[in-house]
Amino acid sequence: MTTHDGVRMPRRRLLRLGAGLAGLAGVAAACGTAPSEPAPAPPPSGIPPSAPPTTRPSAVPGAPAAEVERRTGGRPEVALTFHGAGDPGLAKKVLTALHDRGAAVTVLAVGTWLQQSPDSARTVTDLGHELGNHTWSHLDVDALPEAAARTEIEKCRDRIAALTGGPGAFFRPSQAQHATARVRVLAAAAGYPTVLSYDVDSRDFTDPGVDAIRRNVRSATAGSVVSMHLGHPETLQAIPGLLDDLAARGLRPVTATQLFA
Repeated sequence: MTTHDGVRMPRRRLLRLGAGLAGLAGVAAACGTAPSEPAPAPPPSGIPPSAPPTTRPSAVPGAPAAEVERRTGGRPEVALTFHGAGDPGLAKKVLTALHDRGAAVTVLAVGTWLQQSPDSARTVTDLGHELGNHTWSHLDVDALPEAAARTEIEKCRDRIAALTGGPGAFFRPSQAQHATARVRVLAAAAGYPTVLSYDVDSRDFTDPGVDAIRRNVRSATAGSVVSMHLGHPETLQAIPGLLDDLAARGLRPVTATQLFA
């Protein structure tokens, strides 16, 4: 090729020059036409926790929830905790009997129970009690595959949130006194920093008789967490006497949140 002043330009140099000009043109076009990115919209606000600080997600991703079974020392208090399932009418009678005696308790609800009886969630909270998560269908959550265990925890959490506006105060594994490390990680990821175990088992689910239930609960000391169940008639019958037993020893029933405050 011959330039405008008559000098012949080598073909190799000409090709390099053309490639360079094309690159500059592309850069200019990109800089001149690319629209500015809009500022990202703020994330929607989440559902407010029902009992802070026990509903905050773990601060360390992948860290397990802490598990508590009693408080050591301190105030003369015990936490009566109830597995939430069974006849809703009987459950309401148990919760009302406790309320009428000034006892506040924690109910770890099964999700399918709340699905079948949604009013039970409000019964718990309207009577001054506390609601928590006891898995969706009360399977042996410690033995489930990870994905299934996650679903059990999160599905119950979502049901509680839909009914009350928050995910509940604690998580308790179903069919087990203690959670495995994997389940504690899943609980934390679902928004439960604390897994609530217990150190006293009333054994009321075996229907052992009112006297046996009272005798089992008498082993509670200051700081104990007692496991009980809403769906058993003998539990209702035992409430007046076991509250008398606690009062005689100077022990006051409170929610688990109050116990660990």
